[in-house]
Order: sequence, then C-alpha cells, then structure tokens
Amino acid sequence: MTGDLALATQILVQACGDRVRRDLPMAPLTSFRIGGPAALYLEPEDEDDLEAAASAIVRAQIPFTVLGKGSNVLVDDEGFPGLVLRLGRGFRWSAREGTVVTAGGAMPLPALAGIALHHALAGVAFAVAIPASLGGAVRMNAGAHGSQMSDVVGSVDVFSLAGAGRATIDAADVGFAYRRTELPSDVVVIGARLVLTAGDPDEIRTAMEQARRWRRETQPLAEPNCGSVFTNPPGEHAAALIDRAGLKGARIGGASVSVKHANFIVAEPGATARDVRELIGFIRERVAASTGIWLVPEVRAIGGWDA
Repeated sequence: MTGDLALATQILVQACGDRVRRDLPMAPLTSFRIGGPAALYLEPEDEDDLEAAASAIVRAQIPFTVLGKGSNVLVDDEGFPGLVLRLGRGFRWSAREGTVVTAGGAMPLPALAGIALHHALAGVAFAVAIPASLGGAVRMNAGAHGSQMSDVVGSVDVFSLAGAGRATIDAADVGFAYRRTELPSDVVVIGARLVLTAGDPDEIRTAMEQARRWRRETQPLAEPNCGSVFTNPPGEHAAALIDRAGLKGARIGGASVSVKHANFIVAEPGATARDVRELIGFIRERVAASTGIWLVPEVRAIGGWDA
C-alpha cells in the first residue's frame, strides 16, 4: 500500500521546496551500495521539516522509513515506495556541560568519540569504530568491545511522525536491549544526552586507537558491506558459527561471505539485494542444520520484504 504519493509530494514541496527529491537512488546512501530508489526523499533540517513530513505521512497514508548513515541496512532492488527521511545538517550538532554531552541525531558516532576525547570524557571510546549516526546507534543500541549505547545514554529526544510531535524519553523508558530498543516505529531519534565520566586523555586515546586498529584488522573495510549481518546468540559468536559451518567465501550471485570476517557479507559490483537476501537465508539454514541455532539478522531491510 503506497498511499497517495501525489498528495504527499504536494504537501512536502509546499513546505520544503526543491529539497524534496523523487525517485532518488538509495544505493549511494548505503554502505552496501546496492538497492533501488526512494519514491520520495527528504533531508529534514529542523522540526518544521519534520512537521511537514508527519503531515504528508498522516494525510496521504504513505509508508516511511528513516535512514541514518546507511551502514546497517539492505535496500530492496525495487527501492522503497514511500518517503525516506535522513536527518540533515541541522541535526548535526553537539554541546557539552560538565560530563554531559548532548548531540543531534545526525551526529556521527566517531565524531562524538572525538569530542569526548577533546574534553577528557570517558565512556564512548568504543563508538569511534562504529560507522553510524547517533540516532541510528541509539535506536539499535549499537555497541562494540563490550560496551553499548545504553551504557551512556541518559535521555533521548524523539519526534513522532504519527503527529504527536517532540518528546524526551528517559533512558529507563527506552527499552534498551541487545541491539534493539522498544522505541515506537513512528519516532525519529533527533538527539540524545550522553552521561559520561571524567577520564585520562591518554587512556581514552589508547582505547580509541585499539578500536580503530581492531576494525581495520578484522573487517573487510575495502569492500561494500553492511557491518555485522547477524546478532550474536547467547554465549556464542555468529562469526564463529558461520565459520565452523564452512561458509567463509560462500557465494550467491555477487554477494559472498567475507573471508576476513564470517559475519560480514560483501557485495561485488553488480550484486543485488536479492543476492544478499538469499545468501542470508542460506547461511541461516546451514548454521541451523549444523548447530540447531537460528541466527537472527541484525541488518534492517528497507523495501519489499520483511527482515
């Protein structure tokens, strides 16, 4: 169900002018570099733009999705039939008061880690190696090296695209869990408050350098990928299970399991989202057959199928 795209376009263009894009290719906006176009696309710069988006969504009854840095998504080959939102520069900001850093949802995590280091604040060194925006990282409770966003988030600012507007949610009410939250699907994370601690700059810098080095040495950074494809089952590592199933290098079409890190799928030129989708299914079946464990995808599907 695509709703009334003509009405949605009219509402958005009236409010946002030529910043509204039609049939925008989404592949360049993702780290996989594959997938079809967005029927409508907008980079909101402020809450007025989000109000216009909410009006279009509610009045025209169109589907919508929110894109961050595009590092944990798989866009369908046919694209997305509704409105794709990606927070613009107006939501890329940060401020500090004591040991608390507040930032907009479009702020890149590595940049936030650098800001914390500048002020000798510990707690987010792990984030320097996560290629995500703050909004996306909060929503999926991103983490690495034994730490995750829920360790430092004090509160979250959201904007409801269902018409409820802006709200601030205390961390205790976000519903943080392993690689997910209980935030409603209709809200955009437009900012967050990070509660950090005073630390030693040299120790923070060392932790950041170790995180960067680990990422360079263990992940296929030179090839298009979406990051970790599956969450780690309790007491296990998805990469180890995939490796033990003999799947490193396994291929369907232009998509293959990375030989450097088995929980990564890399895409060659010409690879399709269908190739990736079918390879994900193949991996799950093979691992389940050998271990009895059904791996849970971490990658978020955008478009014509259910994740």
